[in-house]
Amino acid sequence: MAVTRLKRKDRRNKTVSRLEVQFLKNATNIENGSRSMEAKHSQVVKNNAVLAQVAKG
Repeated sequence: MAVTRLKRKDRRNKTVSRLEVQFLKNATNIENGSRSMEAKHSQVVKNNAVLAQVAKG
């Protein structure tokens, strides 16, 4: 079976949707008490701590 090449528009849609999904995964907030707690050494937790500190003082 021959491999068909995607037209430029379809290739663009494929990459845009992939990046969109990646962005949405990164942007979701993890609520307190959530079963999917962020690891305490993750960069997101460190960033949130720094932001909270800046917001306080």
